[in-house]
Amino acid sequence: MKIKYELIIYWSEVDQAFIVEVPELSGCAADGETYQEAVQNLELVIQKWIETAQQLARVIPKPKGRSLFA
Repeated sequence: MKIKYELIIYWSEVDQAFIVEVPELSGCAADGETYQEAVQNLELVIQKWIETAQQLARVIPKPKGRSLFA
């Protein structure tokens, strides 16, 4: 799967894991012991997020790319 959504990746001391979030997909996040594992896990979560949204007839946001903050 080719990820086109912006990802935010950070280390969580509490979880002792890398956390990766997709701001454009509400609640879409995954974790992993390594940076790469977190992103790999997120690919599955994004796929399931989109499948669930389709089943519920919800709008799936189009990837916007990098967020710009003023």
